[in-house]
Amino acid sequence: MSKCGLLFSVYHNQLKRQVILMELLKERILKDGKVFPGNVLKVDRFLNHQVDVKLLNEIGKEFYRLFKDEGINKIFTIEASGIGIACIVAQYFDVPVVFAKKTLGKNISSDVYSTPITSFTHGRTYDVIVSQEFLHPEDKILIIDDFLAQGCALQGLINLIKSAGAEIAGAGIVIEKAFQQGDELIRSPGIRVESLARVESMTDDGKITFCD
Repeated sequence: MSKCGLLFSVYHNQLKRQVILMELLKERILKDGKVFPGNVLKVDRFLNHQVDVKLLNEIGKEFYRLFKDEGINKIFTIEASGIGIACIVAQYFDVPVVFAKKTLGKNISSDVYSTPITSFTHGRTYDVIVSQEFLHPEDKILIIDDFLAQGCALQGLINLIKSAGAEIAGAGIVIEKAFQQGDELIRSPGIRVESLARVESMTDDGKITFCD
């Protein structure tokens, strides 16, 4: 096989795997996801309470494929639901995971970066922090999270990275609710966002429609 033919074959296989993963993820959302009033989508049967590790492993491979050429040296997320996903992703990059905390524990120094975040799901505002020890100006960081909805959590993580003077390589999101404002809030400044499943609409009777 020629070099061009080999490259085409590799690209074709990668594209095929991407399509299979996205369809599998959509099927799981339709099967196990639950819609609650206020545009709340619960996927705690497989993503952020009970976790399907095999599915997360495929998600990790896909985020690595998408961002592997960006020179990433740290994965950044927020507790708690983002941690498991971030750890799987980090295995493929062979880099550490740093996560922002929602409370200031006794074992954390006072030298922290802090920013307020409003939780869409819980309807309250709280401060999230990360120790200055773990974010540095020379870092190139990939943000990983389970959801992008209003974009508040993701914007908070971006603010923490900027406070450290580090570089944002992009954000990998498992499920994006594309009908909410997070899309414009995060992408409009030019930040690269890769979402594996994009929800176009949800109804109170549980119907979920995906973007093409």
